[in-house]
Amino acid sequence: MTAAGRDVVPGPVSADAGADAPVDARVVDVRARRGLTLSELVLLTVLAVVFGFLYWALVQAWAALQVAMGPFGDLAQHVLIGGWMVVAPLALHIVRKPGVGVVVELVAALVEVAFLASPVGPMLLVVGLVQGVGAELAFTLTRYRRYGWWVFVASGVSAGLASTLLGTLRYGWHLQDLFALRVGLQVVSGVVLCGLLARVLGDALARTGVLDETALGRERRARRAARRGVDGPGVGGAGVDEVPA
Repeated sequence: MTAAGRDVVPGPVSADAGADAPVDARVVDVRARRGLTLSELVLLTVLAVVFGFLYWALVQAWAALQVAMGPFGDLAQHVLIGGWMVVAPLALHIVRKPGVGVVVELVAALVEVAFLASPVGPMLLVVGLVQGVGAELAFTLTRYRRYGWWVFVASGVSAGLASTLLGTLRYGWHLQDLFALRVGLQVVSGVVLCGLLARVLGDALARTGVLDETALGRERRARRAARRGVDGPGVGGAGVDEVPA
């Protein structure tokens, strides 16, 4: 919206405008600047609860991986850490409003503590808060206008580093062996299992049509409409007005 409060409709979108282009240059969505809608609240709640259970299941996988890695079992948590942060960038990819990544990550941690008796206890809420802030940082720096692959990579990096900082303060990792390897594993896991996986999951869900009324769904529709406009009507023989000889 302009300073005068009027909705501005941008011009036609180029067909080669990629996912890294600013969102407000591709799709008119005045609701994106407002608070959360009821449907968004429901969606975010569902995401938080589902991933709260998935995070708990990942704890069981962590225990198994520790055994499988033998003497290096202590590093298993670093290999899987990104999986415990994925809901934050996923929520941001879908809803695209400030704060939703932090809130969903925090609520997912609450589900683990309150309903699944996480062995970490209430401290898990602090962990969820730090990881959510770390994952959302990359989107904040773009002012929530860019959702290309590189933003998700940056989200994974910042989430991994935030988690590393918290773990270092809690457990003194910097004083232990293999600290550089721990940091590297945290960052790689953050990129793959947090940032990139969130983008893949969001796009896969959007293709099913269940997210059509979200910011992600509206952007995808606008992009398809823009491509059709550039290609012109009747590409492939459909809808072409025939001109008699």
